Amino acid sequence: MRTFDLAPLYRNTVGFDRLFSLLDSVGGVDAAPTYPPYNIERTGENAYRITVAVAGFTEAELGIEVKENTLTLKGEKKSSEASESAQVLYRGIAARAFERRFQLADHVEVKGAVLENGLLHVDLVRNIPETKKPRIIPIAGATSAPKTIEGAPVESAAQAA
Repeated sequence: MRTFDLAPLYRNTVGFDRLFSLLDSVGGVDAAPTYPPYNIERTGENAYRITVAVAGFTEAELGIEVKENTLTLKGEKKSSEASESAQVLYRGIAARAFERRFQLADHVEVKGAVLENGLLHVDLVRNIPETKKPRIIPIAGATSAPKTIEGAPVESAAQAA
């Protein structure tokens, strides 16, 4: 895999540190853990769902944390006395601890999480603030009524001459 030197970009830009750090972390995808398996779905125009296969984990053994646009899912299996007393002949269900991180875009928030049938569903929604949404600006023509500022009519160049 190719490696890119992002140092020139760090030298010549301001405020893009997070983007470059994200690009650096994507470069190490080959070494990324594959456990537990997961899906990312788009469930609406501004709605997403991450589904993680966590068979054998209970709600108490799972944790979800959001910090600075990073969603972290953790699982740590607590040892039970029943499983220690039984002799396991074959262990096909993985019960190892895991930590999976997802980078969230700006304005993406965790709406909720549900554990059902061995799958952890984390629902996300993108709430774009009103100031960031597109607006339609009306265009006033020359034949429109004169505009006023705080009740006083505004003089146009033609009226002032």
